[in-house]
Amino acid sequence: MTTNVTTIWGGTGTFNVLSGLKKNRELNLAAVVSVADSGGSTGELRDEFGILPPGDIRRAVLALSEDAETVRKLFEYRFKGGNRMSGHTIGNLLLTALADITGDFESGIEELCEMFHVRGKVIPVTLDDVHLGVVLENGDKIIGETNIDVPKHDPNLAITEAFLIGESKINPRAREAILNSDYVIIGPGDLYTSVVPNLLCPGMREALERTEAKIVYVCNVMTKHGETDGYSVEDFVSVIERYVWEGRIDYVLVHSGDVREDLAQKYAREENKHPVRIKNAESLRKRECRIVERDLVGERDYIRHDPKKLAKVIEDFVRGWIK
Repeated sequence: MTTNVTTIWGGTGTFNVLSGLKKNRELNLAAVVSVADSGGSTGELRDEFGILPPGDIRRAVLALSEDAETVRKLFEYRFKGGNRMSGHTIGNLLLTALADITGDFESGIEELCEMFHVRGKVIPVTLDDVHLGVVLENGDKIIGETNIDVPKHDPNLAITEAFLIGESKINPRAREAILNSDYVIIGPGDLYTSVVPNLLCPGMREALERTEAKIVYVCNVMTKHGETDGYSVEDFVSVIERYVWEGRIDYVLVHSGDVREDLAQKYAREENKHPVRIKNAESLRKRECRIVERDLVGERDYIRHDPKKLAKVIEDFVRGWIK
């Protein structure tokens, strides 16, 4: 018997979820992906060709490809030099070309998935042209995902609200995947620039309300300067619940293992990032969601969710070992 698992994400965070889970043949996988990205190669192609941003779609295709290592080398290759191709990845250009050849963005994704033996579905959260905006604690509005992700404003100002610019509605295929899921995995990923844009899409809240799936939120391991400075696990959960609704998350998956002190100091010194921890365990236990604490970080020279560890815990959900 197969189990339907849908992830909701953007950026690089959920790559680790998908790349770990794809090896389990008992799972039907779908990746619902943000289309609010506006920086780098993605932003240039979006502006020049009028397509939806290809960057996060490319990452999802790579994560679910059966030939991941070969595809990674191809997809992540960037042209160098001073010509017009400089900075663009092969993966972004391929998707842009296929969208033009097939006549629409979704058909281009399907062709790309077939070419690279993707195991699962890759679905844009919306087919409409949208941009992300946030409100800072001083009332200023910042427009554009890249301007939030790499702030030109004072990054010490907290974000108080997020919103989308542009008429949009949830992609019917994304809605269908969520409604037919047994489990929906939200995150991990940059909170306001990767995860929340999906939840802001009109129709997403209703789909998450109607689905009978268990909803698992994978909390970030580290904060991000300019987005989640000083955030605890409780703060991350509160933001997610604001855009879904309070009490709808069934489980929150939290890294509870050690973080190498030398790496933590390096992250703090170079990127002003810090480990995300539970601040008030008693307060957190009073929420309607269940907190599941596990060692989820890999033993490498960076602090990131380990695909195998994440996959193992999610498989424990599916097999009923975590209730």
